[in-house]
Amino acid sequence: MTGASSAARAAAARGKGRSMKHVFIINPAAGKSDSRQRVYQMAEALRRRHGLDVECMLTKSKGHATALTRGLAAAGGEVRFYACGGDGTVNEVANGAAGFANAAMTAVPIGTGNDFLKNFGADAALFSDPENLWNGETQALDLIECNGRLCLTIACSGVDARIAQDVHRYAASPLLGGKGSYVASLIANFLFKGIASHWTLTLGDETPDERDFALVAVCNGRYYGGGFMPVAEARMTDGVLNTLVVKKVTRAQFLRFLGSYGKGEWEKFPHLAACYTVPRVRIRSERADIVTCLDGECAVSDDVTLRLAEKKLNFFGPPGCSPDATAK
Repeated sequence: MTGASSAARAAAARGKGRSMKHVFIINPAAGKSDSRQRVYQMAEALRRRHGLDVECMLTKSKGHATALTRGLAAAGGEVRFYACGGDGTVNEVANGAAGFANAAMTAVPIGTGNDFLKNFGADAALFSDPENLWNGETQALDLIECNGRLCLTIACSGVDARIAQDVHRYAASPLLGGKGSYVASLIANFLFKGIASHWTLTLGDETPDERDFALVAVCNGRYYGGGFMPVAEARMTDGVLNTLVVKKVTRAQFLRFLGSYGKGEWEKFPHLAACYTVPRVRIRSERADIVTCLDGECAVSDDVTLRLAEKKLNFFGPPGCSPDATAK
């Protein structure tokens, strides 16, 4: 009976897979080499082996992945999107697919930075082959909404966002990986730019707090910046945002704090950092624009509002995978 049930589930999955559209959204500029042909071959393999309705689409500019995804989702019909690129491509496809009950997405890593998939732990390696993905069950993920844009993992403002904004100038170096590029940008910002910013911060319904802050990281997931993990407890399915606030620090304090911050051990510095679970965060500045980094993509504004978008995105992956696999 067990074998028959398994066979029936497999047959049902194949039938469902054939009745929906599978669209590969490919960023041809992702990574340090052109991966288009490899993705084409993987997509064709799905069509040939399982009789799926498969289509590949190339992005042409920033925001194009969102436009393609949203247009197809809005047309109706069951559709599964494969975001082929790095974290920026994943973010754009998520912004296009979120809120559509008929649409789900996954990620095929071909970019230089794949922090989103680190949340899945050992299963992250399985995402490289769509054969492990196409018939996976969907699960609903929370998102962060920031001034109308959605973010999957971490929305950071402050010195870390300014660092992320400058990472791309170092990412082209063959000597630097994802984390190496982040560290290089960190050093440059540390040496030549100030650490703190003067903001008015409002956490939920609390009284606004005006002072100098080093950073504010609103966490739905756990990784950014090539593997830094601000809040180890952050989960993408629990309906909670974890907001880490770091006060003004000296350069010496920042250097001592950085290692623990990257490991999710901010509690070792209670005089510098505190974590809150509030559904809404607002940051305002009257002196300079605020750089906010959303899944590696940076935006600039003098008034930033971040809030929980609960169970906003349908996501599919390898059977049994969890975006909370590495949460503590």
